[in-house]
Amino acid sequence: MVMQKKWIEKEAIQLEAIRNLSESININPVLSKILIQRDINTYDKAKKFFRPNLDSLHDPFLMKDMEKAVERLITAISNNEAILVYGDYDVDGTTAVASMYSFIKSIYEHVSYYIPDRYLEGYGISTQGIDFAKENDFKLIISLDCGIKAVDKINYANKLGVDFIICDHHLPDVQVPAAIAVLDPKQKDCTYPFKELSGCGVGFKLIQAYCKRQNLPDHMPFEYLDLLAVSIAADIVSVVGENRTLAFYGLEKINFNPRPGIKAILESAMIKGKINISHLVFQLSPRINAAGRIDHAHLAVKLLTASNEEEAALIALQIGDKNNRRKDFDKDITSQALALINSDSKLQNAKTTVLYHKNWHKGVIGIVASRCIEHFYRPTIILTESNGQATGSARSVAGYNIHTAIEQCSELLDQFGGHKYAAGLSMPIENIDAFIEKFENIVAANIQDDQLIPKIHIDTFLDLDLINERFYKILAQMDPFGPDNMQPVFAAHEVMLVEEVVIMKEQHIKLVIKQKGGKQAVTAVGFGMAHFKELISFNQPFEIAFNIQQNEYKGVNSLQLMIKDIRLI
Repeated sequence: MVMQKKWIEKEAIQLEAIRNLSESININPVLSKILIQRDINTYDKAKKFFRPNLDSLHDPFLMKDMEKAVERLITAISNNEAILVYGDYDVDGTTAVASMYSFIKSIYEHVSYYIPDRYLEGYGISTQGIDFAKENDFKLIISLDCGIKAVDKINYANKLGVDFIICDHHLPDVQVPAAIAVLDPKQKDCTYPFKELSGCGVGFKLIQAYCKRQNLPDHMPFEYLDLLAVSIAADIVSVVGENRTLAFYGLEKINFNPRPGIKAILESAMIKGKINISHLVFQLSPRINAAGRIDHAHLAVKLLTASNEEEAALIALQIGDKNNRRKDFDKDITSQALALINSDSKLQNAKTTVLYHKNWHKGVIGIVASRCIEHFYRPTIILTESNGQATGSARSVAGYNIHTAIEQCSELLDQFGGHKYAAGLSMPIENIDAFIEKFENIVAANIQDDQLIPKIHIDTFLDLDLINERFYKILAQMDPFGPDNMQPVFAAHEVMLVEEVVIMKEQHIKLVIKQKGGKQAVTAVGFGMAHFKELISFNQPFEIAFNIQQNEYKGVNSLQLMIKDIRLI
């Protein structure tokens, strides 16, 4: 079954505005249109966009509680207190811990790190972690990528005499934990100008502030930009403003001077050529995540803090093995989940997917939920058994708040949390059937039919004959891509086959095409699109939506189209 997608072309831009920008920065009008769509409509804005500068980073002391955080860290080091760096088991958490731990270790001896166990402790600050700190005489915990909602846990730590500096980027509740300092730009009374930092990014600002206060070299915080770029990519935060600058220079460090751990993981994944955000999102981050999904995430921190290439290479091999196991679990459970849906007409016709199997691996159920949405585009929850409860991961579709829907089922749940598009939840196993029914009724009552159709947002239609090296060179400078600066999606009318369709590995498609009346033939590749072979023919024009990428094969670089969708005319 081919899932129909809805194409939405972005709003038209006045021709005069396109012409003015094209003339001022000397680029193709198509590229000017894309820039203006991103509110880059003057020479000065374009200069800042194409030439990001570390000097433009905001003063870290603009962040609420930064003074308090720096003073407490100075006091801890002055008094020879043991410091514990605490962070979650995902990529943002482990990169944040690796950077903060490495920085403090470079100036002070008494520092360790702690990553909670996904299966025994769960997400965020745990009682076990606080007890560990108390038992081992840690006076200060710096939490990263977590803690903003840990009101009770921080009260518990305060009673034990363990101080907290919280570095988080999630939305706070009405009550903020009573920590020594709470660094989170999303606090309503925080005046920090950029609100979309990753958890690792908030930790970076603390490092930056400490260096500034202690008159340490300006370059010291920048040693961790490679880790920060990985966190920005993996956590799908906005890639504009300060994040774009940090990601730009982080990628530069990864490409020219990566730390041993990142170099080892790139080599073990056989990632070659120039590294971009896509490599970090789809190839590097899943490997780092695999440590915490399959076993314990301290292995990821060990890799990212490795001091030499030999040590890093050995750890990268272990993580590679865990990633292979993660992929096997992912493939098998996704296959089972799709089989359950395809064998049940009620599930096929529902507005939601909620599936439970007691033996599914907890570490991959979030991935499986996303995979199911690729086949059945609707709010999805995958549940498994953990510690005698049904524990699940929820994923949503564009424009639908799955967290709100889950909240309306709260009387059936023991715990839930998350945000608009992703959430976690747990419940007594005996409540599963009642939850499935109520969740389906709630979603069916308020989701719009249009929200159940996947969308492709087209930046602009493009004449294939315009695609050349100069066009791509400027397009590539818009990288790093990510939310609010996504890789441009083009579409082309009246495309014709030039050669027979080639099927690769039984599931992918390779086309050689040109536009009707056009001169230039281009190669186009569509992953998971083998089914289109039976739908397109030499005599039938069609339309394609695509990105443009550079392909390297046997040392030769060439431009190719990465197909996002094919539409028959």
